[in-house]
Amino acid sequence: MIRLFNHYFHKRALYLICFEMGLLVFLVTAAFLYQSADPFAVKPMVLMGALWMATGVSTINTGLGFYHGSHSLTTTQVRLRAIVSLCLSLPLAYVVYRISPLPPEDAMTFLLSLITALGLMLVYRAYTAVAYPWRAVGPRVLVYGTGTNARLVGSLLLQSEPHANLVGYYASPSEPGAQTALASGWQPQGCSLTEVAQREHVTEIVVALHDRRNGSMPLRELLDCKLNGIKVVDSATHLEKSMGQIRRDAVSAGWLIFGTGFEQGPLRRLIKRIVDIAFSCLLIVLTLPLMLLTGLLILLEDARPVLYRQERVGLHGRLFNVVKFRSMRTDAEKDGTPRWASASDDRVTRVGRIIRKLRIDELPQLFCVLRGDMSLVGPRPERAYFVSQLTRELPYYAVRHSVKPGVTGWAQVRYHYGASVDDSAEKLQYDLYYVKNHSLLLDLLVLFETVGVVLTGKGAQ
Repeated sequence: MIRLFNHYFHKRALYLICFEMGLLVFLVTAAFLYQSADPFAVKPMVLMGALWMATGVSTINTGLGFYHGSHSLTTTQVRLRAIVSLCLSLPLAYVVYRISPLPPEDAMTFLLSLITALGLMLVYRAYTAVAYPWRAVGPRVLVYGTGTNARLVGSLLLQSEPHANLVGYYASPSEPGAQTALASGWQPQGCSLTEVAQREHVTEIVVALHDRRNGSMPLRELLDCKLNGIKVVDSATHLEKSMGQIRRDAVSAGWLIFGTGFEQGPLRRLIKRIVDIAFSCLLIVLTLPLMLLTGLLILLEDARPVLYRQERVGLHGRLFNVVKFRSMRTDAEKDGTPRWASASDDRVTRVGRIIRKLRIDELPQLFCVLRGDMSLVGPRPERAYFVSQLTRELPYYAVRHSVKPGVTGWAQVRYHYGASVDDSAEKLQYDLYYVKNHSLLLDLLVLFETVGVVLTGKGAQ
């Protein structure tokens, strides 16, 4: 993992980005060199166009989720998204071709090389992106501990990093009756942690003990391992960087207080506010015809009101009115009791089902961003009725109110629509990660991935 601007990136994702950008630039360069043996045939404007195209394709692929650390997509889903990527990249290639100030013969070579590169990327995505031999070169992880927390770390490790090698579990002296279990089947009777780590070529040790008191931590051996180049991290830090979330069952109040992150400085708030105003104004201008059409369709199907206002909990627990396009019947809560939205909810209108699927119902919230009640990126604003319930049942839930709620967010692009307390508990772990590590880079990443969520209809309800 590599940490840039407080956010963790998988090395494999960076390798893929570099490979795909390099492939496109290489093919454009090779096409011009093939056409003319003169190395000066590759004009600077050609390389600049190729770099712009490569950046655009990487942005599209980021939005479609190709660079996620988790490999939850099936082969069919990867191939379908590869086709979507090609369909979006071809118009981009044409635009770059049209604005490139090249002679006609050079411009055609440029366009054909771009199309060839996109075709090769499609083949790569469709046939090799899923079945890769990364496990042979992946990290070798040893979990220190054998209890529930340790088993959780092991299962989540294989889920988030399938190319990683789980060496096994090393029993702590404080776990009576527990035995060290290694994937190789070797029984390290009488061997120290350092000896096991060296014999199994461990590259990372994750300390996952439920209780670290009473001498359960072999500090000298862990230090020896670290001095020998082996990474030593606690379970909360490991899950934060590999899963992009802060697990409630692996974290403590002390870890949150004394650890890094959770920085809410005035400069960060100023930059975020400037970006919010600029992007929301741009999006309002671009989507205004769509919003007018949506309002008309709602009027034709179910009369007024077109907009739906609802009280939500915002920054520091302050209440504000969120504005959305009305997607449910006017009598959706005629009994006065708030209800979670559910799949195939019979309260949703026909137009409402479409605009919820495409997230069009969220567009009026851009005016809430301009007003300062919301941000483009942040935790989802929740109703006060549910906040009271969730705050009682979920520790650290109130932490998410230390930043402005968002139109979209890290939890929204990483987890499906929340429709229960259990879903809120899962999303809270992503919200905590965002509050701890939010930056302009992470905000931009969320915005790119939101485009992919809209295109694929992920989690709509």
